[in-house]
Amino acid sequence: MGGRVNSKLRFSTAGESVILRFPARTFEQSEDVETMYPIDLSGKRGVVFGVANEHSIAWPIASILHEAGARLAITYQNDRFRDRVARLTESMPGTLLLECDVSRDESIAAAFDEMARELGGLDFMVHSIAFANRDDLRGEFSKTSRDSFLLSLDISAYSLIPLVRHSADLMPNGGSIVAMTFQASERVFPGYNIMGTAKAALENEVRQLSQEYGGANVRVNAISAGPLETLASRGIHGFPDMRRIHAERAPLRRNITHHEVAKTALFLCSDLASGITGTVIPVDAGYHIMGI
Repeated sequence: MGGRVNSKLRFSTAGESVILRFPARTFEQSEDVETMYPIDLSGKRGVVFGVANEHSIAWPIASILHEAGARLAITYQNDRFRDRVARLTESMPGTLLLECDVSRDESIAAAFDEMARELGGLDFMVHSIAFANRDDLRGEFSKTSRDSFLLSLDISAYSLIPLVRHSADLMPNGGSIVAMTFQASERVFPGYNIMGTAKAALENEVRQLSQEYGGANVRVNAISAGPLETLASRGIHGFPDMRRIHAERAPLRRNITHHEVAKTALFLCSDLASGITGTVIPVDAGYHIMGI
């Protein structure tokens, strides 16, 4: 009978390497054995929705996926954003830039048709899209207009459904879907208003879609990130206080970084997360466990 051996999980991306050691039992070997599991996405293809500028949460996610070897398609909403996104991706050779307005079904279909032609298929899709009128991110939630409610839910939540449907069609061997959410789906964050409702809808979709597409080996998960500085977040009334309180009360006593969210997305897009679906993973320095 063999003894206990030390196995290692090594997570590797450009410029960094993290090794996790854990005990493993073998009945045939008595010498130490090292098992390496690099996060290498070479040969993988994916699309990232939601890059608007260098401050977008989607941008560090796209960057780390590219660094891991994946070939990417990155979408932009319309011509207003094209040049800005094109400049960002100049250092990412082979990246496919596609216009996609997720509020228009024909735009979604055209983008995925182009992905099918240029990439041949997909292994992962990242949904990092949200929108609310600035006036709806301050003041009283009860004064949200019908049109504003429908617009926010359409772009921030409903859009996940057609994007998953089209992505799954390009994933004959399965794949990974990652969406971005926030704890306001469950708790009240004054000023976040309609976006809290949208995130609650998004998380319910994650669960339902994971069940529907599980048989096709398509995993659907979400990352619940702590409050991050973006151009959009600056429009949320009381956002600086939100970040200050988060850093004071989170177990790690700090705010998270964009890179920490990106590393979690990298994990979820890799085969290391092959057994995870229908799950919302908090990346919030532990804030979600606190009662006060």
